[in-house]
Amino acid sequence: MSIVQPDVTLLMDMHGVIRRATLSGDTSEGVSDEWVGRPWGETVDSAGSEKVRTMVEDARQSGFSAFRQVTHVLPSGRELPIEYTIVRLGRKSGLLAIGKSLQAVAELQSRLVAAQQAMERDYWKLREIEARYRLLFDASTEAVLLVKASDLTITEANPTAKRALGPTIGDAIQGHASVLDAVAPADRDKLQAILTRVQDNGKTPGSLLRIGGAEESWIVRASLMTSQQGLFFLLQLSPTGKVGDTSEGTDGDQFRRLVEGIPDSFVVIGCDGTVEAANQSFLEMIQVPSRPAIIGQHVGRWLGQPGADFNVLLSSMRSTGAVRLFPTLVRGELGTDTQVELSAGSMAGADGESIGIVIRDVGARLPPASDRHRVFNGLSALTGQIGRKPLRKLVKDAVEELERHYIEASLAMTDGNRTAAAELLGLSRQSLYAKLSRYGFDGSVDPAIN
Repeated sequence: MSIVQPDVTLLMDMHGVIRRATLSGDTSEGVSDEWVGRPWGETVDSAGSEKVRTMVEDARQSGFSAFRQVTHVLPSGRELPIEYTIVRLGRKSGLLAIGKSLQAVAELQSRLVAAQQAMERDYWKLREIEARYRLLFDASTEAVLLVKASDLTITEANPTAKRALGPTIGDAIQGHASVLDAVAPADRDKLQAILTRVQDNGKTPGSLLRIGGAEESWIVRASLMTSQQGLFFLLQLSPTGKVGDTSEGTDGDQFRRLVEGIPDSFVVIGCDGTVEAANQSFLEMIQVPSRPAIIGQHVGRWLGQPGADFNVLLSSMRSTGAVRLFPTLVRGELGTDTQVELSAGSMAGADGESIGIVIRDVGARLPPASDRHRVFNGLSALTGQIGRKPLRKLVKDAVEELERHYIEASLAMTDGNRTAAAELLGLSRQSLYAKLSRYGFDGSVDPAIN
């Protein structure tokens, strides 16, 4: 039977001074000789010194100690977490500390925390993407149907499709009917062939089909998209004689007003990169006073490095059909650079394929420069206290400086509403009021807190 060897063995006198140290394998790093002759508490971090003292005292009195975890700081700067227990050897022969390395456990915990944070970031990015594309889906003047690939049932239709096709589409969605039932019987085989081709190629050019109870003719374009629920067909329907025409009619005017009013920049470009349309937010971002001045200009004049980011954008569009949260830079005509992220999708029209790009300013997410400088100056002042104050006091002062900054920021974000600020910070109202009083913020604290 094999005997499991401990990772660390320390032979000490009754006062906890190391007389002999044995470290195995990866935990050694040649430190065993450096520890000999030193009190055990000096080989661990500040938080572990008290634990070491307690274990030594327990072993001297009762003959053994409970298991406790301490962290050694090795000469290389690497931290080594060890779980120890101590036994007394004879009456006054000394103490024996036996330790097991927890390095593997610590690494797994770090990876788990990093994975959880990455998943949370991806989740919120996905929610933001879904909200943006839901807006585009509902506001589009083109009729759009979402069809489940496994059984061809219609799962969603945008408001334009419901208005244009009448009760046929609404009844089909409510009754989980196949999209084939919404097409004229003579054209059902044709639609089936289109969908089969989409599964092979990803998308198809427009085809003429008769859809709805009145069997009106529509130009149908199909593409394939994936989601957590499986594969779906995206069907874009344009009435014959009005393919790509959004210049007339109430729906087109409403959509243009909606795009013009959104705070994010929106620009439509052709496959060659020339600007076809843009909203007022985009004009303000690139610092151009009039819309005619940018029509026909190459978007690379303002977007990222000249030509480079646009080529990456086109490559992503060809491979995936869409671009999500692409980070880049927008350069204004007056020399202002803006950090942005963009999402883009292609749309077919009478004059060929165009690309719609939503551009969001991410520089606004950073705290104001004055706030950053104030916090930086406060922390810099603490740096000057090194040597005058112990590390524990310096860390405490730094935490208080940051805590004060975040409380001020939360009050600014909520216009002084302390209840809302407490919710933003994840504090109870009692805790926030206590901190306001502690840091001497203006305004009296209401003692009657429910």
